[in-house]
Amino acid sequence: MKKVFKVALVAVSMLFVGNFANAQTKIGYINFQGLLTQMPEAKTVKTQLDVYSKQFTDEMALMQSEYQTKGQAFQSQSATMTDAVRTAKQTELQDMQKRIQDYSNTAQQKFDEKSNELIKPLTDKARSAINEVAKEKGYGYVLDSGQTNLLVSPAGDDMMAAVKLKLGIK
Repeated sequence: MKKVFKVALVAVSMLFVGNFANAQTKIGYINFQGLLTQMPEAKTVKTQLDVYSKQFTDEMALMQSEYQTKGQAFQSQSATMTDAVRTAKQTELQDMQKRIQDYSNTAQQKFDEKSNELIKPLTDKARSAINEVAKEKGYGYVLDSGQTNLLVSPAGDDMMAAVKLKLGIK
């Protein structure tokens, strides 16, 4: 009987401790993307990405222009071409179109890689500041308010001001 009483007492104690621990969990939130855009380094990264992107868009514009020129020439001269020449020109236009599509895909991949490379130090710095503020203020969970689609959640604290202060952003 004493063992059953002890087991029951331990079980009830565990329930109270569990509820007490849940009551003590603090939840914070921050708009992570909004924080990144407010960081001074974000302007430099955006400028670098714009310059990098322009290289690809200029080359793509040249390729598109050449394709359109050859396509218009083909349209206007196709009636007077022999079947062999017409087939060769069509194949050339199809090859050009494939090169343009391949270049577009490669350019997008390179841009994404460069973007990730340039943004990583910013995200690391922001995450570090968020972690420090969360530890200082005792937050158990920090949600990204820009990405979270919770319909119902417990109340939390906006950490934006504290993290901006930690990063020196006004």
